[in-house]
Amino acid sequence: MNKIIYLFIALATLSSCKKSRSDIGQVLFKETKNKVFKNIETDAFIAVFKQTLEEKKSTLRNPKLITAFYESNDFDPVLVTSHLPGEQLKTLSTYLSQANAHGLDPQLFSATTLAGLVEKVYDKKAIKSVEDAYKTIAELELLTANSLIDYSNALQYGMISPRKIYATYYTETERPDSASMMRVFAVKDLKNYLDSIQPKSPQYLALQKGLASNVVAPGMTQEETLRMLQVNLERFRWKNREDNKKYVVVNIPDFTLNVMDNGKSILDMKVCVGEGRKLNASDELKEYDETGLKKDRPFSRETPQLGSMIHSVQVNPVWNIPESIVTNEIRKHAAADRYYLSNNNIDVFKDGQIIEDTELIDWSDPATGKNYLFKQRPGDDNSLGKIKFLFKNDVAVYLHDTPAKAAFDKKVRAVSHGCVRVEKPLELAQALFGNSKQYEVIKTEMAKTENQEAKDIALPTQIPVYLTYFTTWVDANGTLQFRDDIYGLDVVLYSYLQKLNKTA
Repeated sequence: MNKIIYLFIALATLSSCKKSRSDIGQVLFKETKNKVFKNIETDAFIAVFKQTLEEKKSTLRNPKLITAFYESNDFDPVLVTSHLPGEQLKTLSTYLSQANAHGLDPQLFSATTLAGLVEKVYDKKAIKSVEDAYKTIAELELLTANSLIDYSNALQYGMISPRKIYATYYTETERPDSASMMRVFAVKDLKNYLDSIQPKSPQYLALQKGLASNVVAPGMTQEETLRMLQVNLERFRWKNREDNKKYVVVNIPDFTLNVMDNGKSILDMKVCVGEGRKLNASDELKEYDETGLKKDRPFSRETPQLGSMIHSVQVNPVWNIPESIVTNEIRKHAAADRYYLSNNNIDVFKDGQIIEDTELIDWSDPATGKNYLFKQRPGDDNSLGKIKFLFKNDVAVYLHDTPAKAAFDKKVRAVSHGCVRVEKPLELAQALFGNSKQYEVIKTEMAKTENQEAKDIALPTQIPVYLTYFTTWVDANGTLQFRDDIYGLDVVLYSYLQKLNKTA
């Protein structure tokens, strides 16, 4: 990473920092017509710039990176000299002042302060001495660097890293690094650059339109709607999904699954997701005090946010029952009904050996060892139904069929133990495998009512799957949709955005 940083520093040095200080003064004079700038002297300016940098370090979000750049570039105010001409800094000031179009407070980017410094530079009456010129240009340069980097990062990556605020977030998400931040110093045309980093997805633009039109969600106040738009705009800024031709996406709060191909849904269905937490009245979207960050405390059965690749399916699957379900449910049922395990095709193993007479074990006795493995055999009553779709993850989550079809008729389908139950498993298999020999095998095996055996079938080409969490988005008809925050994840994210606003 250091090599990359130094490469950008070197490029910036070669391209912009070999001009003389007298040239800098001429650039400023030509743009502002203030003769004071003609008197700029190299050594005097460097001394003021160094002092100002030291004074402002605590206000910079990336002080080490910014300091390293200017130390390697002889403290040349490259942003001011490059972008003051043509009133480009005024353009930057305008864009920052309109950050609320992204659901962001303009003061996160010091919009008012930057506008004031730009106005001062153009005001002949405001800068009457070369000493004031040094200080003003130094402050403007550092503030421009800080604000431009912060604004670029916000629009391209989001303000907040989801991995830092969510306990069950397992999606690879790109964050800004030194190389990406250094690029702002090489920008030639600020307006073109600022336009280029505007998120352009239809979803993002639709939410921006909702902000601009002061849309109000059904059953909500305008303030509540605004906050939902803000948190979901932030989610759409996260770089956590590759631009794949084909992928599967589950939206947890909407209880739906879509198979996307070339930007369009080719299959949609209902799903059941993990049970949500019980939220208190204090967890509503509202103002928080200065220390009011909401910690994410997920319920053990919640479906996580996750990104992976579907690599195979298992037809007529065996259910390896998780220990948590064994402890909280299976053992209790077995204690109440000695034939529960056999009647539900559940085998029990100890030390790798199957236990033949499970009804002889006293499952109500706490002294009974917990070193048992429970597996449910394939069958019509198997909790995973006739097929499960497998993708690599560390939390044992997958998509699967279910014999409990009645749950799909519920409006709120947060009823599972964390995995995602799919309404149309055979259609999903066809969407993934196409009309192939593998699909025909899947179709035949799923139709069996006897001699059902687990069979693993690999996908010829792995397909991305994303378990996402959006409470606001636009549907295929262009209508904004709003859903309940079933896991309280809006609350958590909003509290962090508010914290940033309060410290801006």
